[in-house]
Amino acid sequence: MMWQNSEQIRHTLETTFNEILANRMRDLPVVNAGLSVQAVGFNPFNKDWLGILITPWFMNLMLLPGADSRWREQPPGTKIEKRFPYGVFEFTLGSEAQLGIYALCPLFSPMFQFENQAAALTAAQAALQGLVTEIAPRGVSRRDLLRGAIGNGNR
Repeated sequence: MMWQNSEQIRHTLETTFNEILANRMRDLPVVNAGLSVQAVGFNPFNKDWLGILITPWFMNLMLLPGADSRWREQPPGTKIEKRFPYGVFEFTLGSEAQLGIYALCPLFSPMFQFENQAAALTAAQAALQGLVTEIAPRGVSRRDLLRGAIGNGNR
């Protein structure tokens, strides 16, 4: 799949993962029924599209390959490392028919610590901003990134 813009990506991700919710995840105990599928961000970053996918069962950093992404030909299950201003993160490649290849890095799963969509969205936006704009001090974990420890003066 060749991604054209953020709106196309958000629409395709939300449609695909709403279908997964309806068909594969519906009655599973890991689903937080108070949350919905939402794609956050998905702007160009280096040679890829970077965003966060919120679902009722996980919140993941997600990369979609750009035209020049080297990892786009790798098989699902392959692990890749990507460097951000915040640090290096490991992603696992996945594939869905509607999306083609993508890369996921888990942030939260399950999602029961979020009482509503607004809380999940706030965490996702803070994590995405911190990932690409802040230089992390040593010893700051991925959880600190999501809790907003970066950028709030809590260094």
